[in-house]
Amino acid sequence: MRSTPHIATKWPSATNYDTTLLFSVLFLVGIGIVMVYSASSAIALKKYGYDYYFAIKQSAFAVIGIVILVVCRHIPYRFYRKFNYLLLGLAAVSLIAVKFSGLGHQAGGAVRWIRIGSLTVQPSEFARFAMVVFLAYSLSKKQEKIHEFAVGFMPHVIVLGLFAILISLQPDFGSIVILGALTWIMMFAGRVRLLHLVTTMGLLLPLAIGFLINAEYRVKRLMSFLDPWQYPADDGYQVIHSLMAFGSGGLTGEGMGKGYQKLFYLPEPHTDFIFSVIGEELGLIGVLAILLLYSLILWRGIRIARQSHDLFGTLLAFGLTVALGLQACINMGVTLGLLPPKGLTLPFLSYGGTSLLVSMASVGILLNIGEESAR
Repeated sequence: MRSTPHIATKWPSATNYDTTLLFSVLFLVGIGIVMVYSASSAIALKKYGYDYYFAIKQSAFAVIGIVILVVCRHIPYRFYRKFNYLLLGLAAVSLIAVKFSGLGHQAGGAVRWIRIGSLTVQPSEFARFAMVVFLAYSLSKKQEKIHEFAVGFMPHVIVLGLFAILISLQPDFGSIVILGALTWIMMFAGRVRLLHLVTTMGLLLPLAIGFLINAEYRVKRLMSFLDPWQYPADDGYQVIHSLMAFGSGGLTGEGMGKGYQKLFYLPEPHTDFIFSVIGEELGLIGVLAILLLYSLILWRGIRIARQSHDLFGTLLAFGLTVALGLQACINMGVTLGLLPPKGLTLPFLSYGGTSLLVSMASVGILLNIGEESAR
């Protein structure tokens, strides 16, 4: 990573799209619409009397997302430096509104959404984006004193702590994990002293363990993760049916629309566990195709970060790429029984407007950074 003198902001041209990144994302979005319909048709028919209910909404989100991607692609990424504190403030206000405004919407035993009329928004998704912009700005600005504990480390951890407290009130432990990991990785990339990162991690680990074991339901969830077959009727239910879906898929899958676990056995098949439906209906070949598309996105994102002309662009591209990668890896890890259930969507594939729109905006910004770096 390198820092250079300020480069004048220029509006990018309408050409020079990174086609590998763009088409990988569009393929995933297209596959997502198809799989959302396949995974949700039975649920939609029973709940709304119309099997295309979720697929039509996801298609609308996709169209809006493409517009947002194009808009963000043509906004010079340095503009976000000016608005990083505004974005941070909006994220904090939205997280507060979930718990204290009366607009909070409960689903699945947690209040993680704001509902205004028919519009539902998940603020934690936006908070992750705002945190990436803030860290990219702050870390790039403080490079001369980045090794000082009070300058390079503490301010970023304080912001992380405030967000973590607000998100824990929902509760949404999965988002806290991603936000914490993302902050640590970006601070490492931003040259914060490794001693500060490692030492603080060691001090926080006992607190995290204490948090996990101070409630019976968390202990039970941890035990069910270690051996889900001992809890087939409650905490191990999701993982067992997810693994059954993958096991049934074999090499080529049961066929599109022919999955069995989505028929009221696998919870949230069109959101948290859509990867399981893909494994059952498209088999190992479908799963590998999805992994290939995500790998292309991560490869192009890291390449864009490495080629950026300034440190802010490098850290912004790196943070957006890592955020997408972490969320995808954690979701897949949960569906495969490698990680405890977290309640996270799979970027570009799972049903959910906020997740899709934020992900598409992130890709638009990556495309803009890549275009400017190619000049």
